[in-house]
Amino acid sequence: MRYYVTTQGIARGSADGMIDMLDVAAPDLGAVLWTDPTLAGLAAADATATVALDDVQLLAPVQRPGKVVCMAINYQSHVDEVAELLKALGQEPPTEPVFFGVPSTAITHPGADIALPDMAPDQIDYEIELAAVIGRGGKNIAKADVWQHIAGLTLSNDVSARDLQAKAMTSQTHELAHAKGLDGFKPLGPALVTIDEFDTTSGPLDLMLETKVNGEVRQHESTADMLFDIPASVAYVSKFFTFEPGDLLLTGSPAGVGVVSRTFLRAGDVVELSATGIGSMTQRVTTS
Repeated sequence: MRYYVTTQGIARGSADGMIDMLDVAAPDLGAVLWTDPTLAGLAAADATATVALDDVQLLAPVQRPGKVVCMAINYQSHVDEVAELLKALGQEPPTEPVFFGVPSTAITHPGADIALPDMAPDQIDYEIELAAVIGRGGKNIAKADVWQHIAGLTLSNDVSARDLQAKAMTSQTHELAHAKGLDGFKPLGPALVTIDEFDTTSGPLDLMLETKVNGEVRQHESTADMLFDIPASVAYVSKFFTFEPGDLLLTGSPAGVGVVSRTFLRAGDVVELSATGIGSMTQRVTTS
C-alpha cells in the first residue's frame, strides 16, 4: 500500500493518479506508527474524499523522526568513484557499516526548494538514497528479523555541503552533521510504500534509483549494489542504540555524485529523483 502525507491530512493511494483522504487524526505517518507499526489500520480506514494526487501538496511521510541515521559509502559504485579521495585522506573502503546521524529538522517535504546556505553555498551536492522507515522498534535486532521491523520504504535526497564535509573528514572542528544536517537538507517522499509491496525474500532489493539535474542523468544504479543491505545496516546500527517507530535509515548513495565531477548545484538547477516502486520528487535550487 502507498501512503501520503498532505497539507489536508493522511492519504492512501487509490486508482492511478488518485488518492483517498483518510479519516485519521494524526499529523504524519510517524505518529501512526507508534500504535500501528505495520500501518494495517490505515488500509481499513474510511475515506472522506477521493482527490487527484496532483491537486494536493505533499509533505514528508515522517516529518520529525526521533532519529535520522545515514549510512555512508554504502554502494560499490560509489566506493569505486571516490577511491582516490579516500586514498588521499588515508582511508580504506569500509569493511563494516559506517553511519552517522543528522537532526530531524533536516527533513523537509519532497518538493521543497534546496536553498543554498549562506555559510557554504559553493559546493552543494545531491545524493539519492532509499530510506527505510522503522515500524516496530527494537535493539540488537537480528539480521533475519529486520524486515519485521520495517514499516515501509521512501526516497530521500541527502543534500550535502561538500566543503563542510571536507572539514569534517580532516579536522576535529566539524562533524558530518555540519555538512549534511542543515535545515531542509533531507527532502523525503513522495510516499511511504509498505514493505509488503517489495520482494524481500529473493535476495537484495533490486530497485532502480535515478537522479537527473536539469534533465541530465547523473545517478542510475540498483539498490542491489549496496555493500550493506537494509537488514545488515539495521542489525548493525541497533547494536548501538534502540530504534523507535518512525525512525529513518537512509541507506547511502550510488555513483554519480557531483563532488567527483566537481559539478555542484547552482541556483536555478532542477533536481529530479526517482525510485522503482516508490515514485519521484523534484526540487529546485534557490538562493537562501
